[in-house]
Amino acid sequence: MPEQLPIVKTGLDVLVASNFKRLQGKRVGLLGHPSSVDHRLRHILTLCLEHGINVVSLFGAEHGFFGNAHYMEAVDTLIDPKSKLPIISLYGHSKDSLFIKPEYLEDLDVLVCDLQDIGSRYYTFAYTIAFAMQSCQKAGISCMVLDRPNPIGGLSVEGNEVLPEFISFVGEYPLANRHGLTLGELAYFFKAFDKNICDLEVVWMENWKRNFYFSDTKLPWILPSPNMATETTALVYPGTCLLEGTNLSEGRGTTRPFEILGASYITDPDRLVDLAQSCHLPGTILRPCWFTPLSDKHAGKLCGGLQIHITDREAFLPLKTAVAILWAAYQFDGFAWRTEAYEFVSDRLAIDLLFGDNVCRKMLEANATTDAIMAHIEKDRKHFESARQKVLYAGYEVD
Repeated sequence: MPEQLPIVKTGLDVLVASNFKRLQGKRVGLLGHPSSVDHRLRHILTLCLEHGINVVSLFGAEHGFFGNAHYMEAVDTLIDPKSKLPIISLYGHSKDSLFIKPEYLEDLDVLVCDLQDIGSRYYTFAYTIAFAMQSCQKAGISCMVLDRPNPIGGLSVEGNEVLPEFISFVGEYPLANRHGLTLGELAYFFKAFDKNICDLEVVWMENWKRNFYFSDTKLPWILPSPNMATETTALVYPGTCLLEGTNLSEGRGTTRPFEILGASYITDPDRLVDLAQSCHLPGTILRPCWFTPLSDKHAGKLCGGLQIHITDREAFLPLKTAVAILWAAYQFDGFAWRTEAYEFVSDRLAIDLLFGDNVCRKMLEANATTDAIMAHIEKDRKHFESARQKVLYAGYEVD
């Protein structure tokens, strides 16, 4: 039976098809993770070594090169047991650890970045690449980004821009919550804002259309992080990641993270659903449910909550849905904002870092309607859209 090829060739697939011509004779560093595979599920490191590429060192972002570490879990530098190459961690115990130290770039000609993004500004891999490009600029070497699909499409945009005083590792640049860019386009977006970023080469995909969701590509889904289980997880994430800024469980410790949400103090999940669905949420049905997380918030405790069921992915608004859920949960005794340090920041609330301002939180506290909060969030969307248009790759037309 002939091999069924995917519709889309990723940047890595394009590089493989050229026999890694662009990297021949160069000293290469690889920034990757488990999703850094071609359509046959062969990892970029294996492919580079098979093609005689001189790989000098490996780099791992949040969750580590092997993708085994949980969110906000510091990862130590170690040795890859198979290749014996050093794996330098770019997610340690402080924000300084996010940047590549000069000595790690001394023996390189190019840093190759192959990370699967999921289309939301909170997801930190894109910022790891931005910081790596800053380090490459100082070291005088170039950076190559292998482009991959935005799994939730390249058309829909939802959200506000991060204000300067709320910049953090979940919002280092003025991106919307759902930005509609691929990783290669994000790299050019960062370069447009940052004079300290190095020379950049993007290996663009072939046959990707801006209206594609991940399932349209026929590529295999590999978890880019432990709780990014499916394409559906990615689709709800631009909204429900906001729950990380609260004492609500965002479903970690369940089999449906970011889709199943709730808390042990919610004893009436039907009321939670009724309140949220009164906000007129398109493309989804919220189902009341009970669950017991095995880890993270409310571990081992029976939680009342809900599950998000997407009925129309084109109409679904992940951010509005999550804001409605926050508004509904705020009506329950026991709800609170997260006060612990979050992504290396301890002097501002996590919810403000995730929202990109403190106005949304204050509006929730004042019991403003979901529509009023969304009107505030969306007021600067046109400004982001204008900046976004300048970095869209012309080869990714709409099918």
